[in-house]
Amino acid sequence: MFPFFEPYPWIIIYSFWLSLVFCFFLFFWMLKRLSTRYSYDTSIFTNNILWYFLSVFFFSRLFYVISKWNDLKYINNPMEFFIMSDYNFSLFWAIFWFFLVLYINVRLRKEKFDKYIDWLVLSFLFIAYIWFIGAFLWGQVYGNETNFWIEILYTHPFTPIPYQSPIFPLPIVYSIVTFILFSVLYIISMFIKIRWFVGYMWLLVFWVLTLILEFFTGKFDVFKVMFDINMTQILSLFLIIFAFYRLYIISKIAWNDTTVLISKK
Repeated sequence: MFPFFEPYPWIIIYSFWLSLVFCFFLFFWMLKRLSTRYSYDTSIFTNNILWYFLSVFFFSRLFYVISKWNDLKYINNPMEFFIMSDYNFSLFWAIFWFFLVLYINVRLRKEKFDKYIDWLVLSFLFIAYIWFIGAFLWGQVYGNETNFWIEILYTHPFTPIPYQSPIFPLPIVYSIVTFILFSVLYIISMFIKIRWFVGYMWLLVFWVLTLILEFFTGKFDVFKVMFDINMTQILSLFLIIFAFYRLYIISKIAWNDTTVLISKK
């Protein structure tokens, strides 16, 4: 809708970078805020922040290029991989690689990954609805042509949206959905002292909704062309299975020892 703002002729503010920087600081602010409640040490992130940044930046860009291989396979200069004109990354692969680096750090510390799940899910959902607003302004996420009477027409002369007619407001729907998920989970975390189970349940709900909403996307990748589902939906399927599996394991443990799910002060 607004890829960039130009308050003065010599100042250009790109909504992509503005939202990215804003979400970065908000994420760590929420982690710090929740660390007091859950008695967590934020050093697991702050001491490894360079690894988180590099893995998220590199692999989210890599998998975006893979998904758009038909268009981006002609990159000749390696610098074009990092310094690009489209500023597109794969949000969901960024989340995946962030969790992977965290898992490695947790294993090195000989701790359980599950103990961090509520903390992270809350923090990610907190910034997700803000990030989708930025994706709406830039045009990184957009829907296809529908007829639900809620469509939006992109009129900015520099918008990357290829449609000339009103399209489904997918990033706005994503933003509303993630805000609702965050609000409900935050309230539950305040009144119900159950750990792990709620976090995985909300991850399951999030990926199910992602799987459904991606059918309204206006973007195409190599998987969408071949299989009628995109890379994000394929990742969502695997993460839905993973969330189901973790819920099953936690349920079995809780059946034998109910104290394992009760949070410790």
